[in-house]
Amino acid sequence: MGRKHRDNADSPGENALGVPLAMWDFDHCDPKRCSGRRLVRLGVVRQLRLNQGFRGVVLSPVGTGVVSRADAALVRQHGAAMIDCSWARLDDVPFARIRATHNRLLPYLVAANPVNYGRPWRLNCAEALAAAFFIVGWPEIGDAIMANFKWGHAFRELNAALLDKYARCESADG
Repeated sequence: MGRKHRDNADSPGENALGVPLAMWDFDHCDPKRCSGRRLVRLGVVRQLRLNQGFRGVVLSPVGTGVVSRADAALVRQHGAAMIDCSWARLDDVPFARIRATHNRLLPYLVAANPVNYGRPWRLNCAEALAAAFFIVGWPEIGDAIMANFKWGHAFRELNAALLDKYARCESADG
């Protein structure tokens, strides 16, 4: 564990992709299958604690809008984060203690992960994070995130038409 840990989530995280990536983890999923935890272990994503802030786009069940190209500048400057929690246990998540101002939802997409393959709206953390980058027009980051999984290529292949359509929309309104 010789890595430096930054306590200030408002400062950019360091990873090989050159963009801050982070997540709040609420231990709702199987740690062996959790794509978010895998990205943390690989040093791609930084884990955040409650009350730590994040100034970029946050993929959240309490999002106030849908991620779109209009978020591109924000993502390039401050990055993207996700809240790793189960939709079935949202009441257990202290959203008030998550310091994020740019909460976003994802549009309709289909999962390609081994647990939920082919099921709409059942993306895991890696798929959600990659989708945000495909949508804002930074596909090389989305591909780099998914390259950490054997099945990762299947996500973009399965959702290619939708992701291209969403990436052409200038705002969440279309």
